[in-house]
Amino acid sequence: MPLILRIILAAVLGALMGAIAPDWLVRSFNTLSMLFESFIKFLIPLIILFFIAEGLAQLQKKSNKIVSAIVGLAFVSTILAGLMAILVGLQVIPLFSFMPVEIAQSAQFPAYFKLPLIPIMDILAALLLSFIIGIGVQYTHGQAIQQLVHEGQNILQLLLKNIVIPILPLYILSIFINFSASGIIVNTFASYIGVLALAIVLQMIWLLVLYIAAGIISKQNPFTLLRNMIPAYVTAFGTMSSVSTIPVSIRANKNNHVHESIVNVTVPLCATIHLCGSIITILTCSLAVLHLVPGLVQPDMAQLLLTLLLLSFVMIAAPGVPGGGVMASLGVLTLMFGFNEDAIGLMIALYMTQDSFGTATNVTGDGAISVIVDRWYS
Repeated sequence: MPLILRIILAAVLGALMGAIAPDWLVRSFNTLSMLFESFIKFLIPLIILFFIAEGLAQLQKKSNKIVSAIVGLAFVSTILAGLMAILVGLQVIPLFSFMPVEIAQSAQFPAYFKLPLIPIMDILAALLLSFIIGIGVQYTHGQAIQQLVHEGQNILQLLLKNIVIPILPLYILSIFINFSASGIIVNTFASYIGVLALAIVLQMIWLLVLYIAAGIISKQNPFTLLRNMIPAYVTAFGTMSSVSTIPVSIRANKNNHVHESIVNVTVPLCATIHLCGSIITILTCSLAVLHLVPGLVQPDMAQLLLTLLLLSFVMIAAPGVPGGGVMASLGVLTLMFGFNEDAIGLMIALYMTQDSFGTATNVTGDGAISVIVDRWYS
């Protein structure tokens, strides 16, 4: 069964189970949730360190003009998409009827025990160290440290793909059991759906913006360009992975008359650095979480813009697997917004139920960058 269906089934099943589950069962699921959250918090600095350092180190191997243009366009697209999400989210999200909730630390259904795992470093230290290593390798060409970072990234990639991601449906099941058992599922459901709908609408708008720009630059019909990318959109929606969609995306880009030499560089590179759809989801959901979880302070515009900038860098190195974007972003959200266990749980639940749309937007947006680069360099 595809991951997205397992996640939706887990949410529905959790809502039903919570209404009839005895206290001991709810507490048991809360205990599992707390253990998973502790594990995630332990992994966050490691994900930031190895993925960002590896991403920066790899850029020095791809330093020609075409690659520089691709990276620049991907970064600008991600920044502008995130800025749109912030500006619209600040106006729309407060209109939803939020009832503050507590999940993992619910006083009504406390966990039987906790197993606190202390991260090896804090978030800011991991960010700083990743930049020092990544940029340092570009200048020193140190093979030993580069190999260490590469192997560390591979280990974490396997961990995310084979352990963390498969457990996510069970984690979301536990969240919705607690929602339902605490009597807040009805009060939050409409707002929950509203946030997801807002993210999807913003993603559609951004795709239109990208393809109108690509159409103007290439002097082609933007809607024809967008229509040719539908197979890539559908494939990405089903797989929830930009990397897994590369073969279909290459074929769709060729249908837009992009030269093969450009496609072969643009598609694999953008699959790992252009996450415009994911950053829209992350920022929209995080603004909602700030309203949902009590005790979190609403950030000012300067803090939001700094968060956007940090997320844009983190997105460049996000794992190309289902849920990779949110896993990479949790460190920044914890650092900038003070996300606690409740906030992390909500963020993962919101993001994962919408990840198919975000991934599909990422992949489809790559096609617009391919068209633009092809026009500039072919």
